[in-house]
Amino acid sequence: MEVLIRLIGADETMYSSYADSMQWLDDIQVLEMIVDKFSSSDSAEVHANAAEILCAVTRYAPPALATKISSPSFVGRLFHHAFEDSRPKSVLVHSLSVCISLLDPKRLVSASYQAFRSQLSHGTLVTASPETVNGMLDSLGDLLKLLDVSSAENILPTTYGSLQPPLGKHRLKIVEFISVLLSIGSEVAEMRLIDLGAIKHVINLFFEYPFNNFLHHHVENIIVSCLESKQDHLIAHVLDECELVTRILEAEKNSALSIDLTKRTLSSEGRTPPRVGFVGHITRIANKLIQLANSNSTIQSHLQQNSGWTEWHASILTKRNAVENVYQWACGRPTSMQDRGRDSDDEDFRDRDYDVAALASNLSQAFKYGIYPSEDVDEAQASQERDDEDVYFDDEAAEVVINSLRLGDDPDSGSLFTNSNWFAFDEDKALNDGPEASLSAN
Repeated sequence: MEVLIRLIGADETMYSSYADSMQWLDDIQVLEMIVDKFSSSDSAEVHANAAEILCAVTRYAPPALATKISSPSFVGRLFHHAFEDSRPKSVLVHSLSVCISLLDPKRLVSASYQAFRSQLSHGTLVTASPETVNGMLDSLGDLLKLLDVSSAENILPTTYGSLQPPLGKHRLKIVEFISVLLSIGSEVAEMRLIDLGAIKHVINLFFEYPFNNFLHHHVENIIVSCLESKQDHLIAHVLDECELVTRILEAEKNSALSIDLTKRTLSSEGRTPPRVGFVGHITRIANKLIQLANSNSTIQSHLQQNSGWTEWHASILTKRNAVENVYQWACGRPTSMQDRGRDSDDEDFRDRDYDVAALASNLSQAFKYGIYPSEDVDEAQASQERDDEDVYFDDEAAEVVINSLRLGDDPDSGSLFTNSNWFAFDEDKALNDGPEASLSAN
């Protein structure tokens, strides 16, 4: 894979026989050979490598290859392999990765590499033409059928209960694809997504899988793209037909995980149902609604007509925003955190504050050294072995957790954080609050 990327010139290298190599690669139809690996191989690693080559081409392609990879016929070839019977799900996942890269070539490329690449001249950034987008829309209906979880019967046990069924990487990738498709501002794509009920479907998934933070992230992007759209019909669709505000208020009213056996995510028997995991995303969406209402009369009118929203905003959201304003915290955080001139999403800001990966690793080490009960360790390890399809804890989630915890400032404390039982259920906390628990914690 690395040799092919270098040979195609999809990186920063420019070698002496580059022009001759490009002609040769075009003659042997190298892109067609690569994409056909999705059909000829069952190996997920082969599919990943093929997708990486094609994504590299979309980010930095010779002109001849750029024209070919963005053509509707090439996109159709990708989806043809993805929808073949008996093909592994990895074909669909990695085919969609290529389509996402076509729609947004800069998506997974660092800013430093973009700056370096802008100084070079032998490659171009592939941009998706309306014909390319239309080629993708032809397969949108088949993709949305795969989002249907009603017929799936597999059950995945988790530490908090069970998923029936788990969302799966392929469905998550479809949601990500819809998110990127909405971000390019294609009115044709927007209308097609509305007609097929795609936006309403993914919003339903948002609430059906309350602990899949990857899903929540993509759906939040979908909602924000719709609300920020200049198309009134798209805004009205999200507010009226998808009932976004009503869904937010219902979720706030019933914030504990459901024990209804018909739900996709169930709480464990014998335990107090935990709080749903998308409250932070709901808060950000609500704040975005308030922000946009200042300049959009449609959103403003919709919010003003909802008495439940007015009451929730005054009694809950305003207080929550005050509590979660990190600049008002005084809990031993480094003084550099008081630098209000930087946005919290800035890379330098995060690097200066803490290493998310390192702290997330330390969090897992807390289990290893007995800060948490041994049965929780066994349960977490078993869940990790079982979980081949769904991942719920990424770097972004780690930041949320770490930002929500008060870093331990007690020199006599042996725990990683001041509140080392932050993840424990209520009844577990009650058991651990006794004198024996205090001795064991020390």
